[in-house]
Amino acid sequence: MAYKYSKGWYLKELKEMGITKHPVELKKLELYRTFIIRKLYFEHVEKTNQ
Repeated sequence: MAYKYSKGWYLKELKEMGITKHPVELKKLELYRTFIIRKLYFEHVEKTNQ
C-alpha cells in the first residue's frame, strides 16, 4: 500500500493509465525522482479531464 501522493502512489496511478515509461526518454518511471513523476501525472490527468 502506498500513501496518497507518494512516489509509489503516483507510479501506481500512471501504470493504471497505461504509462510505464517516460514519454521522451523512454526509461522506466521508477528511475525518476518524485517531482518528475508528479509532473507527468498531472499532465496526463489534465489531458484526460479536458
